[in-house]
Amino acid sequence: MMETGSHEGSSTRDRIAGVDVSDTYEAALTRAEQRLRGWQAIFQRERAEAVGLVTELLGHPPERQELILRNNPRYSTWGVLEKLLEQSWAQRLSPDCSEHLAQLALMIADRLDATLYSSASIEDLRARAWGYIGNARRLRADLAGATQAFATAFLRLRHGTREPIEFAVLLDLQASLRRAQRRFHDAIRLLGRAFGLFESVGDRHRAGRTLLGMEIVLNYAGQPEKGIPLLYRAVELIDSSQEPDLLLCAWHNLIDGLTTAGRHLEARRLLSRVRPLYVRFPESVGHRSEWLTGRIAFGLRQDEEAEALFIKARAGFLAEDAPYEAALISLELSALYVLQGRTREMKQIAAEMVPFFSSRQIHQEAAAALAYWKHAVDTETAGIDLATRLVAFLKRSRYDRDLSL
Repeated sequence: MMETGSHEGSSTRDRIAGVDVSDTYEAALTRAEQRLRGWQAIFQRERAEAVGLVTELLGHPPERQELILRNNPRYSTWGVLEKLLEQSWAQRLSPDCSEHLAQLALMIADRLDATLYSSASIEDLRARAWGYIGNARRLRADLAGATQAFATAFLRLRHGTREPIEFAVLLDLQASLRRAQRRFHDAIRLLGRAFGLFESVGDRHRAGRTLLGMEIVLNYAGQPEKGIPLLYRAVELIDSSQEPDLLLCAWHNLIDGLTTAGRHLEARRLLSRVRPLYVRFPESVGHRSEWLTGRIAFGLRQDEEAEALFIKARAGFLAEDAPYEAALISLELSALYVLQGRTREMKQIAAEMVPFFSSRQIHQEAAAALAYWKHAVDTETAGIDLATRLVAFLKRSRYDRDLSL
């Protein structure tokens, strides 16, 4: 009885005023699928055309690029907007270029047909552009300008699609600003929220990148040991096919953290495991590979190997005019000489250090630390405890200009 009644009710509902409603639903679904396929075809075509259009656009001087965008509707497409944002992120280590590309993207966003592309989706990309602008300003140390840009980005995002991944990307970028402002607790909180959002949508790679960001904040805050478990998880999540050099960065930071924590055997085992990555991307780490290997050897009291690696890495950083790295290796090499009682070599390094670093951009407290070490060496009162303390101080002072010796 229940089955019969259910069938009769269904039949009545499916036919109203002589119209077969089920046929109407099917027709509507068919039309929706056709529209979707049409949109997909449009986006695919625009993305394909955007490659040539953006290459052509960027071949002109910057001032002419804006004029072209204002007067040529060919560029007012979703594909061009996406491509400009992609280029902006790719150039993030060149902040002026990155911001310029993001500003061009904003010009395109203002010219898109909101009924055609969806106003909420356009707002998402506006928010992303402002996030990239904020990141560029942060890299130029324009922290006030970066703060303003991120405020605009989050305002735009509130009018967007509310896709969690867009929110997570902005949180991740804003955390870098909080780190630069030395608001470490806020930075960790933002990254924690971003990690949760990336994980909730199944974006393992970005979740791993976020954990690496948290470890970097902890290093800035002088708590490197707390980053070790985060890095162990990060190397499991980061997709090497997307950013192989990022995976190398995570492994390097993990091995460096283990070495700093005195876990030298564990560090050496991992270094052997990831050696192929170092060989594959030598430009990503440069002399840091030799330096790290030397630190591990020193920790295991393989002094001859450590000395050779320290000397090689130090020469490389001096040639590259990298004063902080060269200063740190100089102190670590001196610490090795302290343990060996090689006073003459210690005095030679100390004599070279002060004039070299005093002529470089190394802040006053760090320069004072090196001068203090030279005095201790000259008066033969330098010991391993002082060398270790000064190495730790120099590492933190690079990120904290207010740190006192």
